[in-house]
Amino acid sequence: MRSTRPLLARGFLARSVDELRRRSSIAWRLEAVKGPQGPRPLYDFRTAERVRGCILMSDNLIGGRSSSSLDHASPGEADGASDGAGPSPPASYARFHGFISTSLPPDRPNVQRSGYAAFRTPDQPPTLFGKSLWDIDPYTYLAMRIKSDGRAYFINLQTEAVEPTDLHQHRLFAKRPGQWETVMVKWNDFVRTNYGFVVEPQTELLRQKVRSVGVGLTDRVEGPFELCIERVWATNQVAEGATVVKSHGSELKNRKGERIQW
Repeated sequence: MRSTRPLLARGFLARSVDELRRRSSIAWRLEAVKGPQGPRPLYDFRTAERVRGCILMSDNLIGGRSSSSLDHASPGEADGASDGAGPSPPASYARFHGFISTSLPPDRPNVQRSGYAAFRTPDQPPTLFGKSLWDIDPYTYLAMRIKSDGRAYFINLQTEAVEPTDLHQHRLFAKRPGQWETVMVKWNDFVRTNYGFVVEPQTELLRQKVRSVGVGLTDRVEGPFELCIERVWATNQVAEGATVVKSHGSELKNRKGERIQW
């Protein structure tokens, strides 16, 4: 009977009750017919616990020399305070920062590329309804509240795909580097990739089975980086003053080395 103890933990039951309430609200409001009545929060970085739960990655896993950290921060920490030139910073957020190095490990000749860092949200814990995944099918946009240094970051989505190493990616285009802004990307604009290369033929994002969202930096430009992020959500409404990302040339390539267009 010991194996059943985690199922009786308050956290498990509380998550199950929250999920029941969410599903009941959808049914009560007829959202399956009329569409969702508001945005759906996916993940926020407002507490140290939420930030610590994220998974951090960099090329040091293969012997590279890039470094990365994901810290919980507040205004006044790490130049987060507003200077009056842009929107006020949130009360708290995550600060993704470090240094990109393209140096190759001298003792691993099989490693031909280096210089990346990334993080992603953790897998969601289960409930009485089974494995927890985000169903974003009723929504048009992925929205993120960020402050960027202007480097070429990518948004990375993981789904319950047949190939576990597949990602759906899109450039995180910041319009106002150094200031807080909301960036919005259409879910349909994400491109399926595998180990950084575009997969052909493309397959549609599994919108009912989104597992995690993250940010990566793979521009292979040596130097420091910093990206602050407060929260991520799904929505049908364009926020006031938001940057809606449209089709651009990308840095993604297929295996022939050809750049792809969104």
